[in-house]
Amino acid sequence: MINDETLAENALADEALAQAVALLPEWLPHQRWLSGRLPVSRVRVASATLLREDEPRVWHLLVEVHRNDHSDVYQVPLAIHREFQPRLEHVQLGQVDAGHVYDALHDKIATQEILRHFLDGGGTIGDLTFHSDAGADIPIGESALAMPVEQSNTSLAYGDVALLKVFRRLQPGLNPDVEVHAALTQAGSGYIAPLLGWIDGHWTDTEGGRQEASLAMLQAYLTTASDGWALAAASVRDLYAEGDLHADEVGGDFAAEAHRLGEATAHVHKAMAEVLPTGSFGRADLNAKADLMLEQLDRAVTVVPELEPYLPALRQQMDILREVERPVFTQRVHGDYHLGQVLRTVLGWKLVDFEGEPARPLAERTALDSPLRDVAGMLRSFDYAARYLLITDYDYDHPAYEQISYRASEWADRNRDAFCAGYADGGARDPREDAVLLNAYEIDKAVYEVVYEARYRPSWLPIPLAAVERLAHTISK
Repeated sequence: MINDETLAENALADEALAQAVALLPEWLPHQRWLSGRLPVSRVRVASATLLREDEPRVWHLLVEVHRNDHSDVYQVPLAIHREFQPRLEHVQLGQVDAGHVYDALHDKIATQEILRHFLDGGGTIGDLTFHSDAGADIPIGESALAMPVEQSNTSLAYGDVALLKVFRRLQPGLNPDVEVHAALTQAGSGYIAPLLGWIDGHWTDTEGGRQEASLAMLQAYLTTASDGWALAAASVRDLYAEGDLHADEVGGDFAAEAHRLGEATAHVHKAMAEVLPTGSFGRADLNAKADLMLEQLDRAVTVVPELEPYLPALRQQMDILREVERPVFTQRVHGDYHLGQVLRTVLGWKLVDFEGEPARPLAERTALDSPLRDVAGMLRSFDYAARYLLITDYDYDHPAYEQISYRASEWADRNRDAFCAGYADGGARDPREDAVLLNAYEIDKAVYEVVYEARYRPSWLPIPLAAVERLAHTISK
């Protein structure tokens, strides 16, 4: 065991570590989990913990990454091998006097070292504290594989037993993904992957103050899991292939799954309300909510002028929020809910990733909100699933475009209704009974999507624009 008292001294004296840190400004901008596109001007080590002294030498770093006048703290574990490792060439930072430097989250020896610290309820080493239940199934001996789909984090699959999600960009405080999974695991929810453990860490900021944050979470691996977006897209492909059939006549009809997903969502919302804080929106809160939505709408029009014809109707829809008489129940919500955040297993639907949008401030991601925010997010996701193939595989001159476009709308409406019906059957209030609030949340989400697509994926802009047109003329009562 490494003597904790010598860790700081080792960090300062280790020449190999100093040389490895010097490689970070060039390497970091090429990592997709680094937010933004500005070049890195400076990297400051805020925390350094030596996890392994033997070959390969493994350091856990928390680094302050400076770009212009902005800085963020990132988690960057490094492994230093004396000899070149061909299998790790794709995650190599470079070479130092002591050997070759790699991203440790892709190194099987380093990832086993991380896992070992969860045993026997965890413990503290350097600036890291590992937490787990004493009886948790920690898959020592299972090789870790970095999952290729992550954007803002890095997830490691230890065989088919456990998944370690490593938060790359850190914000001080308890990560909502850890918090919600811990609460739902304690409550015995069957609609999530149970939490097995997590890692906390602390570091010193530029003013010398102590900061703490969640670094990673270990949860059970969901076997036989299929991505909700992929399943919905397969159903839409079946529909497009049978252009003369209605959505309920195609073999790949998704409505039954949408209904079951609605039920699962309602059960998770109910469990979250039982074990996490709740509240309500009064008249002043709804006025403030309407103001925020209108501010986003005004900003969006400056970016996407195509919104301007719908502006009066959209404003009217959002202003109706001010007329809601009864208090609106609020609770902790998922916050970034869509078909890519759910998995279908042989045991049913499971909800994943309660982190919210990582780029948002932590206070915003943990704020209480109406559960209809999540419902609206999923309804928008059904719309995307129905129409994205229309954008990528067809053009307006295609002879079947109009017919397929109609079928796409039909598919979206059918699954949106099935989801809402399932949500009600799961014991929650039918979202369609709160049309004013649901429509406002859908508009807010669609306006956000319009700006996103205009900036990053212009060819997809017609999808949210069509939704804006539809929602602008929806009559809410």
